Amino acid sequence: MYKVVVIGGGPAGMMAAGKAASQGNDVVLLDKNEKLGKKLFITGKGRCNFTNDCDVEELFENVITNKKFLYSAFYSFTNMDTIAFFNQMGLKEKVERGGRVFPASDKSSDVIKAMERYLAHNNVKVMLNTGVKDLLIKDGKAAGVILDNGEELLADKVILATGGVTYPQTGSTGDGLDFAKKTGHSIKKAHGALIPLVSEDPFIKELQGLSLRNIKATLFESGKKKRDLFGEMIFTHFGISGPVILSLSSYVKEGKKYFVEIDLKPALDIKTLDRRLQRDFEKYSNKQFKNSLDDLLPQRLIPVVIKMSGIDEQKRANQISKEERLELASVLKGLKITVKSKADIKLGIVTSGGIETKDIDPSTMESKKISGLYFAGEVIDVDAMTGGFNLQIAFSTGYIAGLLESREDKK
Repeated sequence: MYKVVVIGGGPAGMMAAGKAASQGNDVVLLDKNEKLGKKLFITGKGRCNFTNDCDVEELFENVITNKKFLYSAFYSFTNMDTIAFFNQMGLKEKVERGGRVFPASDKSSDVIKAMERYLAHNNVKVMLNTGVKDLLIKDGKAAGVILDNGEELLADKVILATGGVTYPQTGSTGDGLDFAKKTGHSIKKAHGALIPLVSEDPFIKELQGLSLRNIKATLFESGKKKRDLFGEMIFTHFGISGPVILSLSSYVKEGKKYFVEIDLKPALDIKTLDRRLQRDFEKYSNKQFKNSLDDLLPQRLIPVVIKMSGIDEQKRANQISKEERLELASVLKGLKITVKSKADIKLGIVTSGGIETKDIDPSTMESKKISGLYFAGEVIDVDAMTGGFNLQIAFSTGYIAGLLESREDKK
C-alpha cells in the first residue's frame, strides 16, 4: 500500500509526486506512456518555455479562465520559485522576449531530466507503460486506483494529473475527466485553447506558409474589439496560426462571429504610412502599381493587398491618387481575415475546460466531493496565454496538491 498514487507523468504530476515524497510519504507515479513528460518534450517547439519572468500579478493577468481560483497556487509556488527549483535541480535558464523563460540549452529534455532528478532524489517509484482503468473510492474517500490489467493499487491519497484532451498522441486523451465525472464532479466541455484559427477567405491558401513579424493582430467579436496583440503569425492551408493568433484564439467561443484585422505596419499611423507610400511611388514612378510595393511587403502578400485595395494593378505608380493611397493604407493597417472556427481540438496546445473549479478547494487542490482526491494541471478548468503561463499553472497546482493538506486538516 502506498501513501500517495499520482496519475500522470506530466509537469503537474511530476511536481506533485516529488513534493509529496519530499515530506516522507511513500509515493508511486503512474504514466501510461513509455517515458515521462511526453507532451513537455514537444512544448515550445522542443525548447520548453517553462515559466515567465514577470511579477506575480502579471501571472493572473495572463490567465484566461478562472484566474481567481489560482490565487493560492500562484502565491504558494511562484514563477520565481519555479526558476529557483530548476536551478536547484541543475538547470540553467535564459530569459527571452516577453519574459519567456527557457532552459539555457534550448532543450526541453533537460527540463524533463531535472524533474526526473527531483523524483529520484525523493525516492518516488515510477511505473511507466501503466494505464489506469478507474479510481478506487470507498465511503466517499479515495482509496487507490485500478490498473488496466485489473490490479488494484491501494493508497490513502490520489492525485489526478492526467492532462487535457489536446495532443492525444502524448497520452492526453481525457481519461482524468472521465474518472472525475464518474465520481460526481462537474465537467466543463473541453475544447482547444492556444489553437490555430480556420478561415475560408479565398486568399488564405495563396499565402500558405507565409510568416509575418512585428504585426498587430486584433480580434473582433460580433464587430466589437475583443483583444489585440503584437508579434508574429503565419498563414496555414486552412487559416492562420503563430504566437499572436494562438493567444487570441483563447477568446474565441462557440456560436459567435469573429474576424481578425492584421495591422501590417503597426509602427506607422495612417499619415506616416501615406508619406511612406508617396516616397515609394516616387521611387518607382514609372513602374506599374503591382511592381511598386516590393520595399513595403513580402512578394506573396502584394497581389492580395492590391486586390483588397481595389486599385488597378496595371496603373502607373505616379498615377495613383491620394484617395487610392489612403485606401491602400487602410488595407495595410487592417487586413481583414474572417474566422470560421477554431482548428481541430487535437491541434490545441492546451485544453480549456475540464473539472470545474467549484468542485475543488483552491488552497489545497483537494476535491470537495471525494476526500483524499486531488487534482493538478490541465485536467482542471484553467488556461492561460502563451509565454510559459500554462506550465506555471501546472507547477503551482502540482506543488500545492503535493502538499497533501486536506479540508479536514484545515478545519
